[in-house]
Amino acid sequence: MDSILFPFADYWWFYGGFLVFVLIMLALDLGVFNRKAHVVSFKEATIWSIVWVTLALTFNFLFYQYASSKYGAEIGQTAALEFLTGYVLEYSLSIDNIFVFVLVFSYFGIPPQYKHRVLFYGILGALIFRAIFIALGSALMQIHWIIYIFGAFLIITGIRMMFTNNEEIDPDKNFLIRIFRKFMPVTHEIDGKSFFIKKDGITYATPLFIALLFLEATDIIFAVDSVPAIFAVTKEPLIVFTSNIFAILGLRSMYFMLAGVINKFHLLKYGLALVLIFVGLKMVWLNDAFNGKFPITWSLGIILGTILISIIASLLFPKAAEEEIKTAEQ
Repeated sequence: MDSILFPFADYWWFYGGFLVFVLIMLALDLGVFNRKAHVVSFKEATIWSIVWVTLALTFNFLFYQYASSKYGAEIGQTAALEFLTGYVLEYSLSIDNIFVFVLVFSYFGIPPQYKHRVLFYGILGALIFRAIFIALGSALMQIHWIIYIFGAFLIITGIRMMFTNNEEIDPDKNFLIRIFRKFMPVTHEIDGKSFFIKKDGITYATPLFIALLFLEATDIIFAVDSVPAIFAVTKEPLIVFTSNIFAILGLRSMYFMLAGVINKFHLLKYGLALVLIFVGLKMVWLNDAFNGKFPITWSLGIILGTILISIIASLLFPKAAEEEIKTAEQ
């Protein structure tokens, strides 16, 4: 698809309706199903993961039907494949966030029953920041040479990911948190599910809020990688936006499913790095080599195959026991 088929000026009502749907689902999530703080079980997380994936696939089917009726079956199929590829790409890159979630919750000693609350508001903030990044990215991608800059950036990021070890989390070194502490005192005590408490007439931020602030800061960093990556798959802002949002919505339940075993997938980092290098190559070379558009079916197969191979390889060649213990203690 060379031109924008779903411009914002004509489809503002769709964006609005989609946001209303997302807000309703989030309200049901926090206000009905998770109104009381509790430890999210593996079973509950699995059910919610299935719900979010099912909603994404249902949306894609309806989107395919609409695009086909408006532009023909071939374009409808391409649009649906672009959504699916973008969704798989963003969902895969989101796994990197889970490593950070595990380390941050461990660092601040967040009780299990409050992790869902922190992640809920973290995801809410991520939705806002991703929307801003996508809007900026959509505007910048209209400038052709920007595509090559983004592509080169993704290649460099992927190479760095392959050759750097997981760094220990130290929120005290985070610029945003250091600035925040200059304006508001922070208590080291966790007082229930509160983000803020009052002592002697002074408002203090709790570790729950500092953990939330750190997660928001790291998500902005992740967005710098993931948003340009999905623009290598499609130039349609509507597809970029919806696939990105669906991937983020499923991130919390995926965390509660994988948190206990995420360290077993020690080779996944290399798979994600190769995916970033691949989408970077699409932007700087492969799209031009294939007359402006690298086949979307090939892209989907390469991304899925790379992630699956890295997961299977992690299970076939597990870490040494001493190394797993060291990673778990970080």
